[in-house]
Amino acid sequence: MLYSMISQLLSTQSAPEMASLLAGRLRGLRLNVGWTRVTLAARAGVTPASLKRFETTGKGSLELVLKVAHALGRLDELAPLWQLPPARSLEELERRAAQPVRRRGRR
Repeated sequence: MLYSMISQLLSTQSAPEMASLLAGRLRGLRLNVGWTRVTLAARAGVTPASLKRFETTGKGSLELVLKVAHALGRLDELAPLWQLPPARSLEELERRAAQPVRRRGRR
C-alpha cells in the first residue's frame, strides 16, 4: 500500500521535478559513502563538472545517470523500469507470445 501511495505521488511530478529529486538522491548516496564529487566522477568515468551540474540542476544525460548509479552500486535498481506489466490472464500471456516483436513504432 505504501508503494502505491509513493508511486502516485511521484507520478504527479513533472520531468524536471523528478530529475531534481533523482539528483538529490544520488547526491545523498554519494555523501553517504563519503565520496567527493571528484571521487565519484572518476569512479563513474564522467567529468566532475557534469556531475556537479547534474547534482545541482538535475540536468544530465541518461548515460551519466547510469554511470553514476553503477559507480554507487545501484544500477540493478534501474532494471525494473519500463518493463511490461505482468499478464493479467493466460489469454493475455498467449497473445503476447504470439505477437511478433516490433522493431519500431507505427508512422
